[in-house]
Amino acid sequence: MTFHSILSRNAVDSIQAVKNETSAFFRDLNLDQIINAITASKKEYDLNPFFYTPLCEAETIYYRHEVMRDMENATRMEHIKAFAEKMVIMRRYLALLEKLRFNHHKKGWFLDAALVYCEAVSDLARDLTFGDLKSRGLLAFREYITNYVNSGGFQSLRTEAQEVKQDLEKVRYCVIIQEGGRFSVRRYEEETEYSIEVEKTFEKFKQGAARDYLVDIPNRTGMNHVEGKILEFVARLYPSQFAALDQFCSRHGQFVDDIILTFDREIQFYVAYLEFIASIKHKRLPFCYPSVSAINREVYVQDGFDLALAHTLLYSEKPVICNDFSLKDPERIIVVTGPNQGGKTTFARMFGQLHYLASLGCPVPGREAQLFLFDQIFTHFEKEEDIRNLRGKLEDDLLRIHNVLARATSNSILILNEIFASTALKDSIFLSKEIMEQVMELDSLCVWVTFIDELSSLGEKTISMVGTVVPENPAIRTFKIIRASADGLSYAISIAKKHRLTYEQIKERIEI
Repeated sequence: MTFHSILSRNAVDSIQAVKNETSAFFRDLNLDQIINAITASKKEYDLNPFFYTPLCEAETIYYRHEVMRDMENATRMEHIKAFAEKMVIMRRYLALLEKLRFNHHKKGWFLDAALVYCEAVSDLARDLTFGDLKSRGLLAFREYITNYVNSGGFQSLRTEAQEVKQDLEKVRYCVIIQEGGRFSVRRYEEETEYSIEVEKTFEKFKQGAARDYLVDIPNRTGMNHVEGKILEFVARLYPSQFAALDQFCSRHGQFVDDIILTFDREIQFYVAYLEFIASIKHKRLPFCYPSVSAINREVYVQDGFDLALAHTLLYSEKPVICNDFSLKDPERIIVVTGPNQGGKTTFARMFGQLHYLASLGCPVPGREAQLFLFDQIFTHFEKEEDIRNLRGKLEDDLLRIHNVLARATSNSILILNEIFASTALKDSIFLSKEIMEQVMELDSLCVWVTFIDELSSLGEKTISMVGTVVPENPAIRTFKIIRASADGLSYAISIAKKHRLTYEQIKERIEI
């Protein structure tokens, strides 16, 4: 079993991470908020490129599912975190070398970095032998790190580092301070330590708690010029120990294994995501590993929800509403209608988020899901007029949707939200039907949020989903989006009630 990457199953489909956070659909679907929240505590690993690079092969996604499931084991997660913490210390030690002035001082920190690295790798190799690993990724890495730890090169590195450290710890010396700021350094010659004897002698005169005159000397990583000179003299007094240090640094200048270093970064993809969703799971919101396909366009989810909204409401008493959807052949387009502020846009964002997170190989919000592996996601959300382009709202909408349709393929996902809302109803219906014909011809998966009910029944590829209200009080939204015929009734009643124009309200006003 050959290990290539914990994020991809072989060298051929290794991840070439490219950041695309400037894409409009990231902002429209609030994916930028999700990714920023996931990676906030892992800045030093630069994980964003992994989360901005969707996968196009189902097998690589399932490869990640396996690793993610193995990482859900609490003990294994703690072992990986312990390894990561040691690797962080090692990198800090190595980074410190650039800031230090004195040669022997630098080499001392280099030795400590190597010792921390050896401990981190040895402990991880041991820890991965515990528990029942099932993922191809971690099984292959366990084999790799076991072979690496048992290799002659690593054994030599660890043994030599320990021996050099032990010899340096035996170094003892005295600093003799003379008048005029002069000092000399000599070997320690078993001089008697009188402080304990003095304390015993004067113990009988003690009448109470004595004031502590000891001064805490802060731990510093740097050296001033006096300390540097003392170290230079000590190196002259113990030439063999410091010669061994020099030889160690020369022989092991690049002691970190590239594959292990890459693993240390890539495994944080799983750690970061699982840590992020853990707090959301505590609110009893479900996550699942979806089935994915680049061929089958029949998709569904049970109890899906908007992950960005769930994160925002994490410490709120407000509930996160879950919704279902399903499309079966030949259905391709979900037309969502209903009252304003009823959860339609949230539903559309959820649809896009689910598919994107699935393409990363992550568990998705929902109890069960089957999703499509897209080539691109396109969104068209309402935007304010930009006076700099000298275009009207309608012209801008037309240009944007034209650009989307020109680039979209049958494997794309389209999320359209309230387009042409600024124009006359007659024109909006005409333009929307023309665009719907093109979307159906593309055969793309699409969610279209609209106030035009007619769009939901234009053909066998469209289905209707409607935002619901409380039957007893149509002004109150449930934020549930259900599969039902679009008749505009709930929306009309809500608007009428808002303006006190329902039958009961008008009758009441007349009677008064």
